Amino acid sequence: MQADLPDSRFSRHLRSMATSHPTIAYFVTPHGFGHAARACAVMQAMRLARPDVRFEIFTTVPRWFFAESLSAAFGYHPLETDIGLVQTSSLHEDLPATIRRLSAFHPFDPGLVRQVASHLRELRCSLVVCDIAALGIACAEAAGLPSALVESFTWDWIYTGYLPALEERSEREQLQRVIHYLADWYVRADYHIQTEPVCAPTVADLITPPVGRLRRQTPEATRESLGIPHSARVVLLTMGGVPWSYGFVDRLTHHPDTCFVIPGGGDRRERNGNVLMLPRQSGWYHPDLIAASDGVVGKVGYSTLAEVYQAGKPFGYVLRPRFP
Repeated sequence: MQADLPDSRFSRHLRSMATSHPTIAYFVTPHGFGHAARACAVMQAMRLARPDVRFEIFTTVPRWFFAESLSAAFGYHPLETDIGLVQTSSLHEDLPATIRRLSAFHPFDPGLVRQVASHLRELRCSLVVCDIAALGIACAEAAGLPSALVESFTWDWIYTGYLPALEERSEREQLQRVIHYLADWYVRADYHIQTEPVCAPTVADLITPPVGRLRRQTPEATRESLGIPHSARVVLLTMGGVPWSYGFVDRLTHHPDTCFVIPGGGDRRERNGNVLMLPRQSGWYHPDLIAASDGVVGKVGYSTLAEVYQAGKPFGYVLRPRFP
C-alpha cells in the first residue's frame, strides 16, 4: 500500500485511540486471496500509523498467507465470515450452489454473532475492520465496537449483477433477499473506505488509490534467487488464490525467448526449460515476483490489479464471463 495511511476521519480515529497497544479485529472474506492481500496492505499501513497495534484476524484464508505478508505477530481465528461465490475454477462460478449457501448463511445466526462478539470483548478489541465480510459489522455492533468497511465492491453489488442470469423465480427471490440483507448491514459500518478502482462509487470517509502490498526486495535479487538471468524476458502467469489447471504449459516451451513463472502452478518447484512452476507456499513473495517480471497475464482480481499497477507493469488480463 502507500507508505502511510492517508488522512481521513478513520485514520484520525486510529491515531487517537486512547488505549496503549490497541487491538483491532479484521474480518476478511475468504473469496480467493485478493481480499486477504488487500487486508494485509491495510494492516501494514495501519501499523505505521499506530506501531503498537495488534491485529486479530477472522477468516478461513490460510494462516500462512498472513504470516507471509505481515511483519509482526497477529492472532488468527478460523471463521467462515461470508460465502462470496462458490467457484468451480478461477473463472467459473456455480450460481445455484452459491444461492443455496447464501440462503443458509443469511440472516446471520444470532448465536454465532453473540459468541463472536463475546470473543471480541475477551480479546479487548477497540475496532473491527471488514474487507466486505458483513458478519464483522454485525459482530462489532453486538460487541458495542466501531466498525470500518474496506471495499472496491460489496457483495450486494456483485450479486445484483447476476440477477438477470437467473431463470428460476425462486432463485431470484432468494438472491434478492440476500442482496437487501447485506446492503442493510454495509451501511451500518461506522467508517467506509473505498479503494480504487471502485465499482460503485459513493460517499465514503476515504477513497484511496489502488491498495496493494509493497515489494520487499529488488527485481534483480528476486531473479537471482529464481535462477533467472537479469537480461531475460519474464512473464508471470497468475490466477489468484483459487486452484487452476495450467493445461497449456507444454505450449509455453515453444517460446524459448521468454521465461514464464507460474506461482501456484504445482505442488513443488519445478523447471521445464523456460517454464518455472512454483507451489502456493513457495517462499517467494508475490509482489516481488510481479516486480521482477516484464509483464503479468492472469485473472482480473483486485490485488493482482493493484500490485501490478503499483509495480508499473503491463497486464494482460482474462475476464470472467459473468462476473460483474
